[in-house]
Amino acid sequence: MSPVPTRSLRVLVASMALLLVAPATTALAEPHLVQTARATHGPRGIHKIKHIVIIMQENRSFDSYFGTYPGADGIPGLAGNPGHVPCIPDPLRHRCVRPYHDPDDINYGGPHDAAAFVTDYDNGRMDGFIRSRESCQNALDPQDCIATLTVDMMGYHNQREIPNYWAYARHFVLQDHMFEPVASWSLPAHLYLVSEWSALCVTPGDAFSCKSNIEDPGLPTDIGPPHAAPDYAWTDLTYLLHRHHVSWGYYIKEGPEPDCEDAQMFCPYQPQSARTPGIWNPLPSFDTVREDNQLGNIQDTRRFYAAVRSGHLPAVSWVIPNGIVSEHPPSSIKAGQAYVTSLINAIGRSREWKSTAIFLAWDDWGGFYDHVRPPMIDQNGYGFRVPGLVISPYARRGYIDHQQLSFDAFAKFIEDDFLGGQRLNPKTDGRPDPRPDVREDAPGLGDLRKDFNFNQKPRPPLILPLHPRTHE
Repeated sequence: MSPVPTRSLRVLVASMALLLVAPATTALAEPHLVQTARATHGPRGIHKIKHIVIIMQENRSFDSYFGTYPGADGIPGLAGNPGHVPCIPDPLRHRCVRPYHDPDDINYGGPHDAAAFVTDYDNGRMDGFIRSRESCQNALDPQDCIATLTVDMMGYHNQREIPNYWAYARHFVLQDHMFEPVASWSLPAHLYLVSEWSALCVTPGDAFSCKSNIEDPGLPTDIGPPHAAPDYAWTDLTYLLHRHHVSWGYYIKEGPEPDCEDAQMFCPYQPQSARTPGIWNPLPSFDTVREDNQLGNIQDTRRFYAAVRSGHLPAVSWVIPNGIVSEHPPSSIKAGQAYVTSLINAIGRSREWKSTAIFLAWDDWGGFYDHVRPPMIDQNGYGFRVPGLVISPYARRGYIDHQQLSFDAFAKFIEDDFLGGQRLNPKTDGRPDPRPDVREDAPGLGDLRKDFNFNQKPRPPLILPLHPRTHE
């Protein structure tokens, strides 16, 4: 066989080398192909959300804030909604009262504990909202049952009083079937918010001594008698977050507690802070939080603003007001709206905006009228409808979500985003307790992912004035 000339061999080797490197050379010559390849491996769908912020305000029913919002399931007979305007009995004055526009910044509402729910619900007739105040008895706070107060639980607000809330609904997502997860007041609602259950535990440290209690699960207070600080021995969501190395923060605004400690309408406010257990700060009373050395994650709201500015926002944040900015009657609606707007503006102006989902809701109905009968999921709830808003660069624009929802959907979204779909399920979460059901898997519970379009270009934030012009 004749030898290959040296020069021809060099040409052959060079040609083969070109063939081998050609694809890489082409990719380098066309940067957009490299970017496309990288984008393919980036986060998809729900995992584009790296920060979930739950802002929880107080004591408003859906109809009291959005009962006349166009297209929503609002008050019958008003704003184009089908049906006749309801007239709710007022037994003391021998009349009935129809829903009316209320321009007042200060409201009173009505009782909103488990007994008041039963009266307001009235076996599905939804007509006991006035009667619950006139017939109730509360030895701890007689003012709770002042029958001569204005019956403003039948009043509703609109964009004239709450323009920022209506603006968020127009630009993002309004949920018109968001139900309080439990048929009771603030403390049980907040226990469901962080743990999907409200219970009373007889034996400290023993989860199986806990039984459902939606009226008095033990007050998480260090004030002393008549209640000692409880021990919440069942499993809460922070246990799963810690186990999966997911950062979280519970931010509470220092000041007076936003609610009375017995679901009354009026009482001498008790002070709250990140270091004091309270009805809106129940996490320090959970065994899991103490055992996992996570008490430091409960912080003052000023730390939330700092985390947003510095780009160190946790994966999951709960943001809790004080009594002044909570919108809990008789607190100012304007003050509460300004506070919420400041939180949302801070996120919108930060680099965290592009990967954040904000869920804004109100913890219970506050005694205010709502016309929709809540579904009975189990012996503990649901409670009445409350307003719900979703604000995010991936939120749908001007979308009204008619799905059946509760705060359980927040936990479900968190679990799907960060925990691989793990639920607070005693059979699978590694920490059994006797809860009656797995609320995230409740029949009919909607999926918050439907409020997002993860294929759309991230939308810019909506920065609103803290004190918008209102028309009273």
